[in-house]
Amino acid sequence: MKVLSVASEVYPLVKTGGLADVAGALPLALERLGGDVRTLMPAYPSVLNGVGPVSPVAQFEDLMGGPATVLSAEAHGLKLLLLDAPHLYDRPGGPYVGLNGYDHPDNWARFAALGKAAAQIGLGAFEGWQPDIVHAHDWQAAMAPVYLAFSGRPRPRTVLTIHNLAFQGAFPHTILPELDLPESAWSLEGVEYYGSVGFLKGGLHAADMITTVSPTYAAEILTPHGGMGLDGLLRGRADRLVGIVNGVDVDTWNPATDTEIAANYTVGDIFKRAINKRALEDEFGFANESGPILAVVSRLTWQKGLDILVEAVEAIVAGGFRLIVVGSGDRLLEGEFLAASARHAGRVGVRIGYDEPLSHRVQAGADALLVPSRFEPCGLTQLYALRYGCLPVVSRVGGLADTVIDANVAALTASVATGVIFEPVTRDALVKALVRLRRLYEDEPLWRDIQIQAMRSDVSWALSARRYADLYNDLLKDESR
Repeated sequence: MKVLSVASEVYPLVKTGGLADVAGALPLALERLGGDVRTLMPAYPSVLNGVGPVSPVAQFEDLMGGPATVLSAEAHGLKLLLLDAPHLYDRPGGPYVGLNGYDHPDNWARFAALGKAAAQIGLGAFEGWQPDIVHAHDWQAAMAPVYLAFSGRPRPRTVLTIHNLAFQGAFPHTILPELDLPESAWSLEGVEYYGSVGFLKGGLHAADMITTVSPTYAAEILTPHGGMGLDGLLRGRADRLVGIVNGVDVDTWNPATDTEIAANYTVGDIFKRAINKRALEDEFGFANESGPILAVVSRLTWQKGLDILVEAVEAIVAGGFRLIVVGSGDRLLEGEFLAASARHAGRVGVRIGYDEPLSHRVQAGADALLVPSRFEPCGLTQLYALRYGCLPVVSRVGGLADTVIDANVAALTASVATGVIFEPVTRDALVKALVRLRRLYEDEPLWRDIQIQAMRSDVSWALSARRYADLYNDLLKDESR
């Protein structure tokens, strides 16, 4: 089976969030199942610099205002198709945001081009390789199924994965003439969305199958509370919606071989985790105390519930915890965490910014990871935590609820608990969860048992990739589409 995966970011070439991790790992997992998967992504300057030899496989004379070439390359085990369109991607800044901190004003053109190129490859623009399935990720790739649906030609089946429904790619209707779509696309069954052009909305209508990244999130987005204005559309397509939990790259995230951490360890010698904890204490200037270290590795945003964590800092310190925060986001939250670290030097440590090696050291050395999200489609950081025996403390939403087993009486009796789950997302509920965590921590044999159970959790892509492969096969057999 030939699959074209389409994404705006792919780890380790470029990453702003969990989308890149999935777009980098899922194709490799599908390849291990016998699939022929190629990944189409923009040829940002950093991407071109990070791959080896390239060869052109398709060309476009005019793709959203300029010429473009699709380049074939390989890197990190991935078979890549790089959309080289300098007028769209050869610029400083990130994939979505310029150096001024604002979205690139032509993001609509940059990612319509990605979708259009994917559609053309789906229709045969790459001579000698035509996909059976085009799998688009999030709004940045959501125009791929739209262009295919309105092509009027025999086409591959299409899958659209929602990684976060909060980001929808809505743009002024004035861009419509530039999209090179038929007039019929400006409709409720097309890209029209409350008078604007909705990339994700159009993709949700056009895709043969919609997936999202956990079963609980799939149910949540069918409700007005979780549907972000698209719940009606999604309820209408509920028979074409499925939730499949993300996996992680268990080779990159492996405490037994991780070169970023002070000491490698396994379930059999988990006591070596203490070396990583001491190294983390030294790195953040903490005293070598017996109390637990809590950690956050996250975007610092309201969605992630980190405003309630700020409110709980005094109670956390008073409870004998130390706290490490790694991430960036809302400037106000950044400032509040930095102020907390100044008030509680030696007990609260903050690093503003994305730091992949540090995130490995935190997972290996902290005792617990806090993920108090208000909504969380899947979440990857808690999966890394499970892998490293860093017990997740999470809110009961989305993929967090699907991947962490709460240490309640029944789970502890059955020796299946892997963390602590709380609700609602409030300061008081979080503090109560930490009181529970502290009691578990003080029972050393019990704590060790939960750590070992967490590390034994299967967070790989093996099962999820099989579910995607089965979904693709079912689509190819479905004569109704």
